[in-house]
Amino acid sequence: MNTISLIKKSAATTLVAASLALPVQAADQVNVAFFLEWATPNQIAKVDKTYEDAMGVPVNWTNFDAGTEMTEAMLAGDIDISYSQGLAPFINAVNASAPIKMIGIAVQYPANDCVVRNGAGIDKSNATELEGKAVAVPLATMADYSFRMMMRALDVDTSQIKVIDQVPADAAVSLADGAVTMACGFGADSMAKMYEAGTPLMNAADKKAAGIISFDVVSVTEKFAQENPELVRTFMEVTDQSNKMWAKDQSRIDVIARDAGLSVEATRAQMATFYFPSNQEQLEKYFNKGGLADVAIGVVGGAFATKENPALKDYSVVIDTSFLK
Repeated sequence: MNTISLIKKSAATTLVAASLALPVQAADQVNVAFFLEWATPNQIAKVDKTYEDAMGVPVNWTNFDAGTEMTEAMLAGDIDISYSQGLAPFINAVNASAPIKMIGIAVQYPANDCVVRNGAGIDKSNATELEGKAVAVPLATMADYSFRMMMRALDVDTSQIKVIDQVPADAAVSLADGAVTMACGFGADSMAKMYEAGTPLMNAADKKAAGIISFDVVSVTEKFAQENPELVRTFMEVTDQSNKMWAKDQSRIDVIARDAGLSVEATRAQMATFYFPSNQEQLEKYFNKGGLADVAIGVVGGAFATKENPALKDYSVVIDTSFLK
């Protein structure tokens, strides 16, 4: 038996044994949202059914095109846990008083790219020429956050841009067809198509210098967390074990690639830019006072605040780190 199998078996056995001593759970299944084209270590546990083994109930996974769709499904009662929901759609939801909570960080990654169509004659030095042009952006997502932050850094007036709300796959087509001058998005295949049609407005160093960083969260409906705390805790424990196994052994990247709907090469390239913090790291470096998440949540909260849905005075009320302990 290889190292991954041993760890998987040990983690599942320990967690199942622990769950047997607990009261019967209210839920007889768990519905989880995830993204295609977004490769993460826990997809091995998803495919191997480690989550089911540890949680003791069926786990149903549904893929979505954007974090905003995840929120809608959670509010409709169709999804209990959203894995790797963008911080921006989460913030938009809680600004609008949605009954959901952030319970952890799924992945930290470079801010999403906005790609300018080849031949447009626009780069970061004359980005103000985007004013008056059409730009495809999946609104209320981390790509939208990245777009806003880039425009702010480059002194571009977004009110003068014709922003078209499109999911990345559609935005890539619009960029290639010349329907938009720039497109912003995420997802390995969608971004690869954008890169074929254009060039990123800002490179990784530019974005880092401008303080534009991104991470996705794990969110859960308040109702599900209150009624099924041990299921939620076990979900986070299996995810943490998956991340630790991946840090030691990437030999099963083909499993992740197939589940993400990507080639092995695209998966390897994408995951090379991803960082999956452990539960302990999250508590010590992300959710601590002045930590990465603590600071970013306030920034994103302000960026997406509106008169109808103002930023919360204190975002700690929509964060529950108890499931990381």
